Amino acid sequence: MALIYLSLGSNIDRTLRICAALDALAENFGDLTLSSVYESDSVGFKGDNFYNLVVAIKSEMSVGEISFILKEIENSNGRDRSAPRFGPRSLDIDILTVDDVSGERDGIALPRDEVLKNAFVLLPLAEIAPTSVHPVTGKSYAQHWADYDKEKQKLWPIEFHWSGAS
Repeated sequence: MALIYLSLGSNIDRTLRICAALDALAENFGDLTLSSVYESDSVGFKGDNFYNLVVAIKSEMSVGEISFILKEIENSNGRDRSAPRFGPRSLDIDILTVDDVSGERDGIALPRDEVLKNAFVLLPLAEIAPTSVHPVTGKSYAQHWADYDKEKQKLWPIEFHWSGAS
């Protein structure tokens, strides 16, 4: 079973979409490990704030099979694929890492480059996988977060409840 980290984000009906995504992920992959949910300003466009978190799943599926399921979850939550790349999102789910895989798998570049670029990905990943090592840099996610310019992107934890869990 591979350990896979996913990034989830929404700035349209945020609580509804994140909860629906977590329900669907649990239905498809079983037990989930969740980071805190963080709110942040939109990055790359003017818009409503986002909710973001990182989720760990385990699966024997291929990266392509997982990606297909994630796209179906996004689609069932109103994802508009014709919208501009940097714009509002009902739901965005990205595969960040799959074990220590580096390179392209089923058309997906691993690890995803947003891991080291965006605070809303790196902080929640460092929260649930602080000692895990980035497969390219060889540094832990906690070390990457410690080195990250925290003035670059602002985010803050929020109170969030899903299926009775906070």
